Amino acid sequence: MRKNIKLTALAATATALTLGLTACGSSSDPSSAKADGGKADESKPLVIAASPSPHADILNFVKDKLAAKEGLKLEVKEFTDYVLPNTATEQGQVDGNYFQHKPYLDDFNKKNNTHVVPVVNVHLEPLGLYSKKVKALSDIKAGQTIAVPNDTTNEGRALQLLAANNLITLKEGVGTSAKLSDITDKKGLEFKELEAATVPRALGDVDAAVINGNYALEANLAPAKDALVLEKAEGNPYANFLAVKDGNQNDPRIQKLAKLLNSDDVKKFIEEKYQGSVVPAFGTS
Repeated sequence: MRKNIKLTALAATATALTLGLTACGSSSDPSSAKADGGKADESKPLVIAASPSPHADILNFVKDKLAAKEGLKLEVKEFTDYVLPNTATEQGQVDGNYFQHKPYLDDFNKKNNTHVVPVVNVHLEPLGLYSKKVKALSDIKAGQTIAVPNDTTNEGRALQLLAANNLITLKEGVGTSAKLSDITDKKGLEFKELEAATVPRALGDVDAAVINGNYALEANLAPAKDALVLEKAEGNPYANFLAVKDGNQNDPRIQKLAKLLNSDDVKKFIEEKYQGSVVPAFGTS
């Protein structure tokens, strides 16, 4: 999941998307998933907001191959930004969403006074370091420039990746909120901060760049093959998950979807389709 929002035409499309969701009976009907503890109508489709790839792809696999066996009617609504899925979930226009990781959701809830909570982790899109100028991590030397995402979540994540691979040294305890000012030893490297979505386009202009997994895929990079180094999945706080408005976690339809998203069938689908560029990361946040 990328933290940066695709702002192109967002202002113009936000109202239209919201109205479109409201016009869809199953997604606008608050009885489909009551946050006050009322029983959801299991006959209604479960409407989930998702980013196109890999989130909607994974959900559509569940919809086409697995949902009917569990008696689940699943509807997938695709969004290309990272604001509307949470606001639509908060307002009951959709029953849940699947597009984000915990650091992003925590920040979003705090800033927007929303009450969206994770249900079950599904996958990780490993952040990676890429280069068109060097072929190995050991080839990165003092005087070279590395591009990093400039937003809070992803810059800290990028710096942690570089520190874990001994390219820089960070202050003790800075964690995932690390900033350039938290680097105690740059080891002669220079850094260029860019909007996460634009980093792949700058790859030829710098010596190396830290790129989000979904942006790497969009740029026709194969993270498992092309990255000099990737984040490790184990213990990674950036797993993407199914989320709902607090109070709707026990909706039987949500529980069915959560079970399917953590199934062996979905694990096999992710591993075969994405070949390590997206990896299963099942469990709870």
